[in-house]
Order: sequence, then structure tokens, then C-alpha cells
Amino acid sequence: MTTTDQLDRAVADPIGLITGLVTDAEEELGVVTIRTVATAVADGRARSRQVARALAVRFAALTDGRSPAPRMIGDLLIEFRKAGAPAIAAPVCAECGKQLRTLQREEQDWRCSVCGQETAECTVCGNVRRVSSRDRRGPARCSMRPDTDDRDPAAVVHELITAIAPGADHDAVAEALRRSAPHRPHHRQRAVWALEDNPRLLTGEGCLAQHRAILRFVDLLHEAGVAGIVRPACPRCHRLVRIDKPLDGQRVCRNRIAKSRFEECVRCGARREPATREAEGRPLCPGCLVRDPAHLETCITCGESRMVDSRTGDGPICPNCRPLPILLCPICGRTAPCTLSKLTGLPRCGGCDRRQAHCTVCGRMRGIHSGTADAPFCGPCTTPDAELRRPCPTCGQAERLHTPGPCPPRCTSPQPRLYAPGAPT
Repeated sequence: MTTTDQLDRAVADPIGLITGLVTDAEEELGVVTIRTVATAVADGRARSRQVARALAVRFAALTDGRSPAPRMIGDLLIEFRKAGAPAIAAPVCAECGKQLRTLQREEQDWRCSVCGQETAECTVCGNVRRVSSRDRRGPARCSMRPDTDDRDPAAVVHELITAIAPGADHDAVAEALRRSAPHRPHHRQRAVWALEDNPRLLTGEGCLAQHRAILRFVDLLHEAGVAGIVRPACPRCHRLVRIDKPLDGQRVCRNRIAKSRFEECVRCGARREPATREAEGRPLCPGCLVRDPAHLETCITCGESRMVDSRTGDGPICPNCRPLPILLCPICGRTAPCTLSKLTGLPRCGGCDRRQAHCTVCGRMRGIHSGTADAPFCGPCTTPDAELRRPCPTCGQAERLHTPGPCPPRCTSPQPRLYAPGAPT
């Protein structure tokens, strides 16, 4: 089988290709054991294809254990060695050649714990050693000269919060600090140091936090009802949502991170965050990824090559053939295949999902989301939320607008053109 044939099989049957390649290199392990180990390490379609493609390009990694290679190849070698495969090589350090039982990766190279450590000049003793920690100002320190602080972090941060909100409960502050980084005491210490340098991180400037533990600490204080604590909004979109990703020195929301990564899709030309990349490194958007013929599979119900919605013991099922649970629809009272409404969490059959009726509350002709067949409620009247309702820029009426522009469907539907008398047509 040529390399091109193997690359094609890496897409169609990645686990089968991995099993076949390992069987060629290792004769003592059975095919069932090899397949079990490969499935456990390369779980999922994307991971298994990545491993199969890497082995198809460089089969020698199974016998020499050398990088550059993806991390999952190293994990695969380690698991095969544990399963008792003497012909499969253990991964080796790219710098010193030591056989590895655990991996540290730098770029595409595997390194041992010694070669993978960062070294720098200690800011206290001046010796060039492995970096054990960094002090509150950032310079590196060796293990012999750690930056210690004998003060109680909870007491220090409680004093800062008391200056903002007198009478804050010490136990509530201490518990919030512990939960902000429950398994990382040094992260809590760094958060306290940062709050000492800038207490305004607690009162709305959390987007400038250098450590994620500070944002978690602010959220926990706000949930505990500590007065004066202000949750930070995203500095780009000004929404009060989770912000933890760094961008240009600020913590922003996931939406802004996605927009900062926009690239032009090589197939459809849409500017979106890439969902994956082709072998040449060119970006693919999520839509082109799911529509790629390589990702389509034959549905066991209709026999068509479609996207996979769910998998059963017999094979994949497409979205059109997905079985729906038989439930009692509270709107029409029928027992039928139903989906769960995102607004109410209650079942809704297909007929009620497509039905249009005059809402009992607002009187408009809209889709039914709750109520009964005799007294239906539309979506905005089911969950009225003043924060989501904005005036339509076309008609001026308050609507739940999810995107900028006119309200659907009234102001977005095609309008008849009116011609003035004597005007050219």
C-alpha cells in the first residue's frame, strides 16, 4: 500500500490503519489488544485521524521512538509498551536520547523532565539554574531562593476588601480565596500580590487581571454577597459575561477571542474562526468542515451519506433520521415525538413547533412556545426579558433582536415597490 493510499485510509478507517501498521511492527500482541489500545489513546474521529496520518507519513516512529511527532504518538508508544509490546520503541528525549515514561513536549519534540526545564539566571544568587518559581515582580528564582511571604493571604485580602466594604465576613472571604484556586496555593498567593498592587481589580477593573484566579475570586465574592465587589464586563463588547482569555493585555470574552482569530476560509471565503486546517495549513470554517465529504458517513436508517448526529451499536444516524422521544406535548395534549423547548425546557411536538397562532398576550401572529392550543403564548411573552428587547431600527417597536438590523419577519420581508406617477419603471 502506497503512502497516498494510507493517507486516504487514514480518513476512511483510521483505527484500522493504526492497527495494521502496529501489527506489521509488533507480532506478539494480538490484533484485538492493539485495536483496544489504539481506540483508548486515539479516541474520537479527529484524534484517530491525526494519529493515523502521522504514522502513515513516518512509520519509523513505532520502532525508533523519535520525534518530531504529535503528542498522541508518544502516548500511543507508552501505552503499547505497557501492554507488553517489546518491538515498539519507547519515546526518547530529542536532546539527551533518554527513554521516556512520561512526556513533555516543546514544539514537535519530546523532552525529558531535565531537558524540558527552563533555565535562567536567579535574581537572588545569580546562578544559572532551572527556574523553580518567579517572585511577585516576575524575575526568575531557583529552588534555593524562593520568594516567600509569611503573611496569611486570607488576612491580607480581607484587609483590602474591608477598605472597600467595611464589615465583610472574614470566613466568606477566606473561603472564596480558597475556592479561587483550590489546588494551587502559589496561584492564590500571586492573586493576593496582584490585588495589593491594584485593588481596583475588585471594583470593576478585573479585565486587567494577570491571573485567572482573580476573576474567579471576584465571582465567588459576588456570589457570597460581599458589598462593593463589581464583576468586570468585557472591555470590547461591554457584556457582563465570563472573561478569562487574554488579548492585548486585557481579559476578554470568548466571542471577542473568536473574532480576533478570523481568517478567510479557503473553500467558501467566509471570514470566521477556523475549525481546522487542511494538510497544507489552509484554514477551514466550521461549515465547510462538517460538509466535507471525508467527514460524511452512511446513515444506517436512510442509507444516505450525511453528517452524523448520533451513533448506535449498529452504526451512525443522520440528523433527519434521529429518533425523537415519545412524550406528552403540553400545548396540544398529544403523545408524539417531541423535542425540548429551549425557553421552557418542556416537550413540544413537531406540529406545535411549526404552528403559527395569535398570541394570547400580545395578539401577534407568531410561533407557539408555551400555553395551550386555545391560549397560546409566543416566545417573547413566554420569557419576557427587558434586557433582550430593543427598539427595531425600522419600525421602532420593542422586539427581541438577536442581531443588529430590522426585526424579523415583519421588517425583513420583501416590501412591494411603490412607483410615483410618471416615474420611469
